Amino acid sequence: MADFDTVRTLVLALPSAVDADDHGKPAAAVGGKLFCVFNRNSARLTVKLDPEDQRNLCDGYTSIVTAVDGYWGRKGWTHVDYASADDALLSTLVTLAWTTVAPKRLRGTLKSEA
Repeated sequence: MADFDTVRTLVLALPSAVDADDHGKPAAAVGGKLFCVFNRNSARLTVKLDPEDQRNLCDGYTSIVTAVDGYWGRKGWTHVDYASADDALLSTLVTLAWTTVAPKRLRGTLKSEA
């Protein structure tokens, strides 16, 4: 069961991930693109996934992973109840989100660090 600070640390540990802002909400970006938006009050994280990954994860983890409603959800933005997610799932989700938006030159750095 993760808390806000644990999730934020996990996200910002990814290569070239930096603090960002999404309309007043804390977020994380890589290569100038957001891949994660934090919501401290609801223990929810919103991540940018490939739409196919989003469908599969929403189907497999119905009580933890849900697509954002409307347009943004169709583009892969996905809510994650991080207080209910185990460490392995949370790590997978934030890594997939990072990989979805990271520039190609950075994606190789993640593989070499693994």
